Amino acid sequence: MYSKLPTKRYDHTLEFLKKVLPAPATILDLGIRNPFSEIMEQNGYTVINTKGEDLDLLPEIVKEHKVDAVTAFEIFEHLLAPFNVLRTIEATTLIATIPLDLWFAKAYRSKTDMWDRHYHEFEDWQFDWLLEKSGWSIQEKEKWTSPISKIGFRPILRKFTPRYYAVHAIRN
Repeated sequence: MYSKLPTKRYDHTLEFLKKVLPAPATILDLGIRNPFSEIMEQNGYTVINTKGEDLDLLPEIVKEHKVDAVTAFEIFEHLLAPFNVLRTIEATTLIATIPLDLWFAKAYRSKTDMWDRHYHEFEDWQFDWLLEKSGWSIQEKEKWTSPISKIGFRPILRKFTPRYYAVHAIRN
């Protein structure tokens, strides 16, 4: 059904999730329901997704459900003010992934979808600082690459330069 899934990213994300929050667990996954929501459910998690609300304008949505953890997989880079959402989360566990800022590639910006843009592409230390400043204590973190099958200087760099950053944090 989903022939173009980012399988490497999903595999790494699922492995990280299982390591830091073994199933069964109830998760509020920030963002609309997506193929990874189904993958989490197939692996024993109960998943509640947000419905596409603008979390910059309505951060209190993250308080609507009592859950074991909040996940945010490639979400915070789309927000103007991720600090507000991070401060509002009442769950004591957060698992998040973000795309890292790459010196050799510009921030992602869809030409057809005005919502599908990255306002932030963090360096790892910036995301760590954001989490700490918003009341989270990092327990574990991991990075991985995102190689692409093209020829050129940038594709070679993508084989060795981490693109994704995963963090498990608990509320201070």
